[in-house]
Amino acid sequence: MSAMMQPQIILLKEGTDTSQGKAQLVSNINACTAVSDVVRTTLGPRGMDKLIHDDKGNVTISNDGATIMKLLDIVHPAAKILVDIAKSQDSEVGDGTTTVVLLAAEFLKEAKPFIEDGVHSQNLIRSYRTACDLAIEKIKELATSIEGKSIDEKKNLLAKCAATTLSSKLIGGEKEFFAQMVVDAVIAIGNDDRLNMIGIKKVPGGNMRDSFLVNGVAFKKTFSYAGFEQQPKKFVNPKILLLNIELELKSEKENAEIRLSDPSQYQSIVDAEWNIIYDKLDKCVQSGAQVVLSRLAIGDLATQYFADRDIFCAGRVAEEDLQRVAAATGATVQTTVNNIIDEILGPCEIFEEKQVGNERFNIFSGCPSGKTATIVLRGGADQFIEEAERSLHDAIMIVRRAMKNSTVVAGGGAIDMEISRFLRQHARTIAGKSQLFINSYAKALEVIPRQLCDNAGFDATDVLNKLRQKHALPSGEGAPFGVDINTGGIADSFANFVWEPAVVKINAITAATEAACLILSVDETVKNPKSESAQGEAAAGAMGRGRGGAGFRGRGMRRR
Repeated sequence: MSAMMQPQIILLKEGTDTSQGKAQLVSNINACTAVSDVVRTTLGPRGMDKLIHDDKGNVTISNDGATIMKLLDIVHPAAKILVDIAKSQDSEVGDGTTTVVLLAAEFLKEAKPFIEDGVHSQNLIRSYRTACDLAIEKIKELATSIEGKSIDEKKNLLAKCAATTLSSKLIGGEKEFFAQMVVDAVIAIGNDDRLNMIGIKKVPGGNMRDSFLVNGVAFKKTFSYAGFEQQPKKFVNPKILLLNIELELKSEKENAEIRLSDPSQYQSIVDAEWNIIYDKLDKCVQSGAQVVLSRLAIGDLATQYFADRDIFCAGRVAEEDLQRVAAATGATVQTTVNNIIDEILGPCEIFEEKQVGNERFNIFSGCPSGKTATIVLRGGADQFIEEAERSLHDAIMIVRRAMKNSTVVAGGGAIDMEISRFLRQHARTIAGKSQLFINSYAKALEVIPRQLCDNAGFDATDVLNKLRQKHALPSGEGAPFGVDINTGGIADSFANFVWEPAVVKINAITAATEAACLILSVDETVKNPKSESAQGEAAAGAMGRGRGGAGFRGRGMRRR
């Protein structure tokens, strides 16, 4: 009786939504599976593209997993973890963003029946972590090093890695052309880790093959004043002066107040302003520079002054372009024109202004430091060029990673099948439940070759059976065999140059396992009513404003 009389204890604010237990875990797994179904069809060389249309009317066409995940605007808290691992994969290695989402969702899908049968999620997590460590050891064992090769051989191998990445993109048709371009660009910047040293400029028009690589810096012609056309448009071995000051008349009269007692003094002040600007320009000319670039405006007076003295000038140059010119030529950006010495000027072999499509480009080539490169992209539609830029970013990241960690593995689902076989074999040596869990982990890895077949329109069951049989050969000669996208059978991925850096696979498997373990370890979700009501009020306010404020008439309010 006394137990019945005890008052109910209220811990959380009224309206707080808590969901916990097995149902909560299954619900999170279902959400992650739904997210992976969106990007599932984008995997591989025959992957489809997604057209995403946002509320501002921007249209994005992409099959890059990370781009799609960012644009989906997912609100489910567990599914957001998949967005985070896709972003981290993109920033860490550049490629494999779809792979990582698919693997994480597949690990969860394989864990779902065990959870429903009452297995404690910590047992699954422990086995998954063990399987992950074993898989990574196996990848390192199977990886082939490209160290110790000659520079030409290395270029060739890196181009193969870039071509594998590009084969699944929109520009896959021209993958050899772009792969070579990417490798040349990455080798040009050497050991410099700054990705912005490779500039990508987009010019609509022409076709993809009109794209070209500049071993140096190229940027769009900046806004120019009268007198610009009289300036020379080509120099051989010019000296380049970089400034961060304004060469205009008006800049001298800021924050100044002058009181005059005699009107004749006014003219001397005006003359002084002109003398200051002429003094600045004269110092630029005396420095011996033939190309003057400034981050701030170069006015019409300065433009004409330089034109009369056969000097090229450009004002309002973008910060990143100026920094890249500085890195390429060895020049130093100046904030004053006093005491300009030869050491702060940078040389280059050829400077010229060229017409590219309907844009004019200033191109600096043959730079001594050579720490920068620029890819000028051409193509029909704007969305197409945007996607080409994203694809090249992935390829550049992959080539950089392959240069740093010079080991590669066979692509096309070969490495996944080999790890899957190895884990199944290992699972048989384990007594206890974890045998089942590691087996399910091994089965989940087969999602990559299966999805490659599905996306290409082949019979996945048939191809996977052939692959399993090939990988089960005791001699181990079947290890590099993966899906052959062209014939619908199986082929030696290594011999066909379908390669990817080992770091991509290691990162993908680690991130996917971590994400799956994280989601499996959550057993309760608490939703704060306050934050929800705040969101609801904001949405209601926006709807009310959108309908001229009269949108909610008649909902609980009667008109009189």
